[in-house]
Amino acid sequence: MTEPQRSDLWARADLDALEAANVALYAAVESTDFEAMSTLWVDGEAAESSVCVHPGWPAVVGRGQVLRAWALIMANTIYIQFFLTDVRSWVVDDVGVVSCQENILTGLDAGPADGTAEMTGGRVVATNVFRRTPQGWRAWLHHASPVLAADDADDTDDTDAGDADTRSDSSDDTSDEDV
Repeated sequence: MTEPQRSDLWARADLDALEAANVALYAAVESTDFEAMSTLWVDGEAAESSVCVHPGWPAVVGRGQVLRAWALIMANTIYIQFFLTDVRSWVVDDVGVVSCQENILTGLDAGPADGTAEMTGGRVVATNVFRRTPQGWRAWLHHASPVLAADDADDTDDTDAGDADTRSDSSDDTSDEDV
């Protein structure tokens, strides 16, 4: 049996640290810990180039605006829990990328008089880009897009098929004219 090379161990340590930073990002949201969220995002010269895109939102640019967006989400979400699947991580020089599927369980409102929340779920695909800093990996970009439910995808397929038929008919007409 061969021992792992030192560079392999360092690479694994890099990935482990990157994935821990990614988990910490979601933990900060779940626990509504704005202070933790603040320490997880880049600062200094990279601060103004940080970007966050939440599902259905326009891009939010700059550390201050990114943290404001997270604060709004934390203040207006009574419960949220992330179950991350399909997690893939890469490190290239001082940039780390994590892509994953966020399977989200969230409370909609305070619900009935007993204070229990009505729960709902959703799926989002996310890409988180981190920069290596002297303090460790810091979030630089978060981009999340909703994953269509099967019913939504069926509706989209029907619409696209009709458009495709129209395009193919017109291209056939054009090719006939060229002959």
